Amino acid sequence: MRFSCLCEKTVINVEDCCTLGHVADIEFDECSGCICALVVPECSHFWGLFAPAKELVIPWGQVVKIGPDIILVKLCREHKKH
Repeated sequence: MRFSCLCEKTVINVEDCCTLGHVADIEFDECSGCICALVVPECSHFWGLFAPAKELVIPWGQVVKIGPDIILVKLCREHKKH
């Protein structure tokens, strides 16, 4: 799968069925080349005009399934606050 295809998918948290957004970036291990995390920009009020953009970093182990249109992740409430 290409990165551009990954970015088109909607990320949904299976814990609360909330839409988190779309993948903007990935973190990977330079030595192994394995993906470590997905980076999703957090939605902010007023389209981010009055606050710096925040990112939600989703560890790769929290990815439940990658489907044709969506990426299901399992994030607890505590993780979403960081």
